[in-house]
Amino acid sequence: MSSALILGASGDIGQACARRLASQGWSLYLHYHDHEAPVTALTAELVKAYPKQDFIPMRYDLTDPAHLDALTAQLFAVDAVVFAAGATAYHLFESSTVPEMTQLMQVHLLTPMALLTKLQGKLAASGHGRVVFIGSVYGGSGSAMEVAYSTVKGAQSAFARAYAKEVASLGITVNVVAPGAVATKMNRFFSPEALAAVQADIPAGRLAQPEDISYYVASLLAPEAMYLTGQTLYVTGGWLR
Repeated sequence: MSSALILGASGDIGQACARRLASQGWSLYLHYHDHEAPVTALTAELVKAYPKQDFIPMRYDLTDPAHLDALTAQLFAVDAVVFAAGATAYHLFESSTVPEMTQLMQVHLLTPMALLTKLQGKLAASGHGRVVFIGSVYGGSGSAMEVAYSTVKGAQSAFARAYAKEVASLGITVNVVAPGAVATKMNRFFSPEALAAVQADIPAGRLAQPEDISYYVASLLAPEAMYLTGQTLYVTGGWLR
């Protein structure tokens, strides 16, 4: 039975990935930090639906890259890692602070990179390890008002391109699924009018649902996806990039 670690399992996309992977037979480590209740409820839901699989909630602060041994000590076999945790900051770049930018860097890039140095051996054990980042279309196109966020999302794609070359011979693939506008709680920054304007600009005519994104994550985790690595898949409904 394959096992995956989902970072950010309390979020909308993380939960959609968990439900889809569980339905395909995966056992899951479900990470959260501040939002315990959604993961507790999700764990109970999945245990009831798939009693022969394991679903283990795990709490960790991704702004702390220094104590990852405490997290990895709780992990047994890990065949895949999905980095779905994250947040943004919406304002002009001149209002950004070093602590804010540091936090974005730690959560989206630095701690995931540090974690992978510790999990590479486990990911290589099966011969078909998988790493997937939930990126953003802004990592490719850039966005005013979200300059720091766009930067770290672009860095995820750069990391995936480079790291994929190092671990391809181990059977590990490293990719990014980069959504466009998704109907998630992160949209709380925007008014209904602003969201309607974005939707009108999307050729597909709607915002993505978290399930649209989870489909591509699950596809990349399949053993048959072994020849696709180092790529960023833009799942945008034709919007922007």
